[in-house]
Amino acid sequence: MKSLVLAEKPGVAREFARVLGCANKHKSYFEGPRHVITWALGHLVELAEPEDYDKKYSTWKLEDLPILPGRMRLKVIRQTAHQFRAIQALMKRNDLSELIIATDAGREGELVARWIMELARWRKPFRRLWISSQTDKAIKEGFANLHPGNNYDNLYHSAVCRAEADWLIGLNVTRALTCKYNAQLSAGRVQTPTLSALVQREREIGEFKPVAYWTVEADFGLFRGQWGKTGETRFFNREQAEDIAAKVRDKTGSISHVKSKESIEPHPLAYDLTELQRDANKKYGFSAKQTATILQILYERHKLVTYPRTDSRYLSSDLVSTLKERLAAIAVGPYAQLVKPLLTRPWSPGKQVIDDSKVTDHHAIIPTGERPFLPGLSADEIKLFDLIARRYISLFYSPCRYQEVEAIALVEGEEFLAKGRQVKDNGWKQVYDANPEEGNKLPLLEKGQQVRVKSCVLKKGLTQPPPRYTEATLLTVMEKHNLGTPATRADIIEKLLQTEAIQRKGNQLIPTGKGTQLLELVPEELSSPELTAKWERELEAIARGQGDKVRFLQGIRRQAEKMVTEVAGSTATYKHHNAIRSRCPQCGEFLLERKGKQGVMLVCPDRDCGYRYRDNIQLTNRRCPQCHKKMVLRQGKAGKFFQCKPCNVIEKLDADEKRGRKSRDANIKKYQQQAPLSSSLGDALRAALEEKK
Repeated sequence: MKSLVLAEKPGVAREFARVLGCANKHKSYFEGPRHVITWALGHLVELAEPEDYDKKYSTWKLEDLPILPGRMRLKVIRQTAHQFRAIQALMKRNDLSELIIATDAGREGELVARWIMELARWRKPFRRLWISSQTDKAIKEGFANLHPGNNYDNLYHSAVCRAEADWLIGLNVTRALTCKYNAQLSAGRVQTPTLSALVQREREIGEFKPVAYWTVEADFGLFRGQWGKTGETRFFNREQAEDIAAKVRDKTGSISHVKSKESIEPHPLAYDLTELQRDANKKYGFSAKQTATILQILYERHKLVTYPRTDSRYLSSDLVSTLKERLAAIAVGPYAQLVKPLLTRPWSPGKQVIDDSKVTDHHAIIPTGERPFLPGLSADEIKLFDLIARRYISLFYSPCRYQEVEAIALVEGEEFLAKGRQVKDNGWKQVYDANPEEGNKLPLLEKGQQVRVKSCVLKKGLTQPPPRYTEATLLTVMEKHNLGTPATRADIIEKLLQTEAIQRKGNQLIPTGKGTQLLELVPEELSSPELTAKWERELEAIARGQGDKVRFLQGIRRQAEKMVTEVAGSTATYKHHNAIRSRCPQCGEFLLERKGKQGVMLVCPDRDCGYRYRDNIQLTNRRCPQCHKKMVLRQGKAGKFFQCKPCNVIEKLDADEKRGRKSRDANIKKYQQQAPLSSSLGDALRAALEEKK
């Protein structure tokens, strides 16, 4: 008898087949002496849509909400139904005695497999492959140590609760908003509180009023000190600052306090997915989604890093014996000189590296022990692997040690603080910087030593508003408030971008007019990060076997009903942020302009009308005669024309062509009147002019 292995993707199935000796390749599976290996294509099964319960739901109506099925059904995703049918046929084979779930080792991977098993009615035994890397060694060891499938029932129940909660809340509130305001408005259990954080920050920036302040700095010759009393160093009254400066200028004082201490800065923890996304965004401008995609390639295709979608920054004790081996494997290229002295040095990992109590489903992201072939990686893959490799190497280095000195000069009763720092041992920082940091060294000062103020200056500054969120800082907020999981946060940000609730400007994320209005229309409770965080904690408890899935979903249903009622009874209004001055040719409503990968689409806001037109617009160098901004070239029923979008000034293309011909003729005459040209060029210009006549 053979085992049926269900992988999540074809590429992973191919690797399993190679390692397990399944050489017979078929259209939808590999077969060997002991295993038949097939694959999903991500999710093959999903929760049924409302219209699958009742055809009337295919038309969105506010009075039909909320939609709360008594028992949630499953259905095969139409686009990948062929692969589901292939798996279903394999499951009916009599020579297959068990199923090995080999989908991604996490909550969503468990859901992918279990829903396929449920809809295909698998009733035979099943076991679970749980590995943290895709190396040959890890695959062999994983298949040699399979876990009972029922050990992961709680993880599956948590995944089902997450999926049903998102359906019940997201679908009902989205339909309610869309029907109520006749606009495509999307809300969700995680995306709405994330949007709330962005809108709140934008509101804080808009309401911020900068205030001028001054600091006072004294030059004592060998060092400089800044005025500071009880922690405050700024004056918001210039006269007070000037009085202090005048009071101490050219005066003599003494050192009233000298303190020296050694400080230690330990190496940073290993990466989890969110921390890696933050660093990749800060250093390279990668979006969270881009980082997750590249990381998956490093994990699956190149087998250089361990399981990506982890929320742990620690390693488990069973890895200790492999850590030096992994270190030796990456001693190539720029890492060779960093690794070489570590291989013969004794090393004992501390609690900042090994802590079983802080490892969840998977340990931190580290190299696998495969020797990397750097020329075989793309530029972006090298950048991301470099972050992981250097962070891992830094775990083996000593802490960075500083000697910090703090001195206070007392002049005319006023205190001036001077600080210095000198690096004693660069430690782990040399992994990132080949040139050791020296620091800011203060001269040797003693208590009671006389000092004289040579000069005293005022420095003006302005208070700054809080910065706009980048993906790095937004991920920090999402992590702090427990919004989503490391595996889903990137998709939440992308969903907000796709629905035009937010937009990117450089590396910043800014809410659009649509996003700002949307937050005013959704139920206040849904925009609260506290409620979503509470739900996430309950899902985690269910995954650990400590929560009640029935009670959780009952609470979600009550919330969905309450939120729909709140939206239906609202007196708020919605104004389309992307409306243009052109009207729909079918119903007369002002059209909406939507930007996509294929260009600009003009859409009628009336969902019953449904008019859509792909507007092939092109930005030109032609300037509007009124506002002087660049005009766009559009295609209409009468041909091409220029339009200024802000002013709606229209100019025909013919007029431009005439203007262009006049300009060309003028240039020809101009060159004819200049110094004699070479015969060939002159003849060509004269011939062109004669032809125009």
